[in-house]
Amino acid sequence: MGVTRTPRGKWIEEGLRALAAGGPEAVRIEVLAQALGVSKGGFYGYFQGRGALLDEMLDTWERAVTEAVIEQVESGGGDARARLARLFTLVAEIGDGPATGVPLDLAIRDWARRDEHVAERLRRVDNRRMDYLRSLFGEFCPDEDDVEVRCMLTFSVRLGSYVVAADHGTRTRAEVMDLTTHWLLR
Repeated sequence: MGVTRTPRGKWIEEGLRALAAGGPEAVRIEVLAQALGVSKGGFYGYFQGRGALLDEMLDTWERAVTEAVIEQVESGGGDARARLARLFTLVAEIGDGPATGVPLDLAIRDWARRDEHVAERLRRVDNRRMDYLRSLFGEFCPDEDDVEVRCMLTFSVRLGSYVVAADHGTRTRAEVMDLTTHWLLR
């Protein structure tokens, strides 16, 4: 009977989880192996080293937060408002996901401040996200300035709602997010 290897994707997923929790310094082969309940030997069957794992983690994150999201939104069809509503719902549902969540997004943003390679990747991802938002808002907003403002607000709310601790008077955070969605789609 052969030895069962931990799948490559499990190493990447655990690496993304560690990155979200503690930044790139937390992505250590020994720690990942321990979290997976395996020896670190299997790691080297998949990756040349830690740098290769970090690159594949970024590849996985980039695909998950751009093309995979866009494909899922587009597959439902509908006009631009319907697709935006689907996007907002999807983003809210995956808020803390290991490869797509806001904690990971914030960890990558922090990492990008210290690593130009990561900063370039983040810029590409953010530009892809903004281009997609522009394409949707542009379908019903004739004013380019209005489109840009809605895109910036949408993007800022995605990240900011996770870190803002303010109360909303008699409204819940969910109610305010719903009001924000309605305002953006008007």
